[in-house]
Amino acid sequence: MVSIKDIAKKAGVSISTVSYALNGSNKVTDETSSKILAIAKELNYVPNAAARTLKKRESKIVGVFLTDFSGDVYGDLLTGMKAVCNAQGYDLIVCSGRQSHRMLPERMIDGAIILDHTFASEELQQYADRGHKIVVLDRELDHMNINQVLLDNKAGATLAMEHLIEQGLTKIYVVTGPEGSFDSVQRMKAVRQVTEREPNVEWMVITGDFEKSSGEMAANQIIQEYTSPVGVFCLNDEMAIGLCNRLNSSELQVGQDIHVIGFDNIELSSYVSPRLVTIDYSKRKWGSLAAEQLIKLMAGEPVEHERIYVKLVGGGSVRNQPEHTPVITVGENSAAYY
Repeated sequence: MVSIKDIAKKAGVSISTVSYALNGSNKVTDETSSKILAIAKELNYVPNAAARTLKKRESKIVGVFLTDFSGDVYGDLLTGMKAVCNAQGYDLIVCSGRQSHRMLPERMIDGAIILDHTFASEELQQYADRGHKIVVLDRELDHMNINQVLLDNKAGATLAMEHLIEQGLTKIYVVTGPEGSFDSVQRMKAVRQVTEREPNVEWMVITGDFEKSSGEMAANQIIQEYTSPVGVFCLNDEMAIGLCNRLNSSELQVGQDIHVIGFDNIELSSYVSPRLVTIDYSKRKWGSLAAEQLIKLMAGEPVEHERIYVKLVGGGSVRNQPEHTPVITVGENSAAYY
């Protein structure tokens, strides 16, 4: 790999002169600068970004770490992050996998947004101890160099469960997310809190993984066990859509026999028939706020933990039960976003 030493030797100038020329400094004459740039082009010189980052102590790059990229949530989330980063002079790169963990301690990026359960909390604490700036979207960590921008999972799960119970449903299935998922754990905590207050409600857990296929498998179990109308709270829309698709090929009707609620309000939810009842929040705002908080943190500005609020979007997948007084649920205009 060609270095500035090679260019300096061929040009017959000092290394510092080459550095000035390559960086467009007016400390060298136009003639010398042109000569050095011509030699650099001739030798196919490529700047060492890592060395430059170490010298300037910044890369102007922000990294967002995701467990995977599947699902409709990530597109809007990343769009919000990118818009804020670009407006503030930063580029955004998306990272996944164990090897990408090196990017923060090796200062290839200036800061990190974490939505990736492969990072142990202890690992992030260690990076923060060394001065690295981090925003987490999937855990609660107390450190001066770590900011939390969390989705209000508990409020959303509470809205969903209470909506089913308010329709007079006394048997409710809950289809969970994958083990270790922060969102799934927080939503399940709210489910337990609601059902503890409702002794007449029987609820059953079906293990899922946030994929459509696990919703289909949950539907198979519910069909086999069905005796009377039941509610189903799927902890994300992907599973709820899979469940509805399978039920639509059975004799049971969504919104009549099986009452279904999802979580995330992905675009596909509005095309499900009947329309899927779900928990909505601004994914783009979540991403924007995470990027804003990280940039403030990197600039040494004060930040406070933030929470993204949610609301319930109604639809035909849950209908009022006979002889039960209809209730007004949380509507699209009644809950605020950050």
